[in-house]
Amino acid sequence: AKADGLVGETNSGYIAAVQSSAEVDALVQEINTQRKAHYQKIAEKNGITLQAVEARAGLKAIEKTPPGEYVKTGAGWQKK
Repeated sequence: AKADGLVGETNSGYIAAVQSSAEVDALVQEINTQRKAHYQKIAEKNGITLQAVEARAGLKAIEKTPPGEYVKTGAGWQKK
């Protein structure tokens, strides 16, 4: 979905729909639910806030996003 331009990484540590549809929205919700559970475990293990983990994960995900895929850093969607 990322390679097809349907979803992209955000600076919040989660993905979001670039082109929304029922199928894309369901995928986004499923992936973000899994990410949040994973982030919560990291936060608890390291004694830090969920928000700190989300912010760091967002930065890492945007850095790792290959050229041509979408990222949202606060200034709207941009192709990397």
